[in-house]
Amino acid sequence: MSIAQNLLKIKSSLPDNVTLVAVSKTKPISDLMQAYDASQRIFGENKIQEMAEKWEAMPKDIQWHMIGHVQTNKVKFMAPFVSLIHGVDSLKLLEEINKQAQKNNRIINCLLQIHIAEEETKFGLDEEELNEILVSEAFKEMKNIQIVGLMGMATFTDNKEQIKKEFKYLKSIFDYLITKPKTQNLEPKTLSIGMSGDYQLAIECGSTMVRIGSSIFGGR
Repeated sequence: MSIAQNLLKIKSSLPDNVTLVAVSKTKPISDLMQAYDASQRIFGENKIQEMAEKWEAMPKDIQWHMIGHVQTNKVKFMAPFVSLIHGVDSLKLLEEINKQAQKNNRIINCLLQIHIAEEETKFGLDEEELNEILVSEAFKEMKNIQIVGLMGMATFTDNKEQIKKEFKYLKSIFDYLITKPKTQNLEPKTLSIGMSGDYQLAIECGSTMVRIGSSIFGGR
């Protein structure tokens, strides 16, 4: 199956309210262009340098999502063009994104990453840290970012029940977040969970955005 066929097959299986991020990290531009020609416009990268190079070379109607762990000192390289940053896991990082967005006269959309996996290696905030950020004066003063939702990564396991439990836990935090008063920099509508192996389960648990790479572009 070609990249275009893979893409159309996956898209046809997604409900209308679910956005597909084509995870294109490490893939050559020629592969991304095949997906682009099949009408895919949202691509996810996990290295800022690589994403910036692809942004330079590719059509400008593409939305670039940063899905990897972000180092503060690299934010400036993507601030001019990034559409959504998935893995924001600290107030310090949020402050840097706000600062760089301001320099570029932009408002950058962000997802706060919540730690839901039982693995220590995964990044993310716990519920208490999430609340601390949202009630902080520093957050209230940020005019150049908007928190549009939450992101999480389940434990890397074949145990579907455990993955489901983790997704549902994140959905409950998301549901709590949407009850908070909307402000200019907090308007949660996106729940980004689910990858090639578990996106159907994630959608059952309330995901509105899935990040799919190998099922579109083939294995590494």
